[in-house]
Amino acid sequence: MWYDGGWGWGGWLAMTVFMVLLWALIITGVIALVRYLAGARHPQQLRSQPPSDEPRWGSRRAEDLLAERFARGEVDEDEFKRRLALLREHR
Repeated sequence: MWYDGGWGWGGWLAMTVFMVLLWALIITGVIALVRYLAGARHPQQLRSQPPSDEPRWGSRRAEDLLAERFARGEVDEDEFKRRLALLREHR
């Protein structure tokens, strides 16, 4: 039995390329499916603004930074209260 009549090196090259492409497609599909399913569990991330009872990240972070500066003594109590009132006023 002679098996010389095949594609030769071209067949091995084609099989290698197609196998790599197949695995890339499978891995990409699994990653896309996991991201889709994980996104479906957290629909609140799709909203553009948080509900009114939850503080926004930026304003909370500004208050935290101001509190840290007050704790380090960079601002005095009057300055802290004035800036805190200003931050909370513009929520």
